Amino acid sequence: MHLFYTPNIESDIYMLDEIESKHCTRVLRLKTGDTIQLTDGKGNMYIAKLINEDQKHCNIQVIETKNNFEKRDFYLHIAIAPTKNIDRLEWFLEKATEIGIDEITPVITDYSERAIIKTERLNKILVSAMKQSVKAYMPKLNELQKIDQLIKNNKTEQKFIAHCYDSPKKQLSEIYFKKKDSLILIGPEGDFSQTEVNLAIQNQFKEISLGSSRLRTETAGVVACHTINLLNTL
Repeated sequence: MHLFYTPNIESDIYMLDEIESKHCTRVLRLKTGDTIQLTDGKGNMYIAKLINEDQKHCNIQVIETKNNFEKRDFYLHIAIAPTKNIDRLEWFLEKATEIGIDEITPVITDYSERAIIKTERLNKILVSAMKQSVKAYMPKLNELQKIDQLIKNNKTEQKFIAHCYDSPKKQLSEIYFKKKDSLILIGPEGDFSQTEVNLAIQNQFKEISLGSSRLRTETAGVVACHTINLLNTL
């Protein structure tokens, strides 16, 4: 069943926006009476029927509502340094959304390769991935911010920083506690600076390893995301 994003749905009768209407009629060639799924990205999943076929303004009628659809009992926030090649960051956003993530914060670090991002474009990636994986929750994408601000101001219960320095580190899987909120910091290709690592440790972040291989930024983000999701299924 096809899934459409309807962030402002408030009643049983709803009009799809022009983008979704065109996708519905011209791409999918759906007809009046066909059944579709809708999500507002806030945890609600709707089953609806197409009332009319219009390339700009398709009307639908909700016939079933599922609240808190597949709501998870843990919260995952990953802060990641944007990659020089923006396609790699977009790939991370897509895969993390498909796997399961709640919040993403792009951060500027001492060795950052990119200091500008276009959140409008990145949010479109999130919407597409949410629809592809049939999820009812759209991850929150924060504005780009400096890593030291995030480190000092975040009060998440479990806080981790992944880095490649030769210091005592445990695997994320060894020290993560299931069913709890967590924040994981993923640095740029040049890693976090030692100053940033020290600041994180001073603010109760735990140093972690994501394996014996040296991973690209976006790969590390996906590994961290998958690890948390997998641990919560065991």
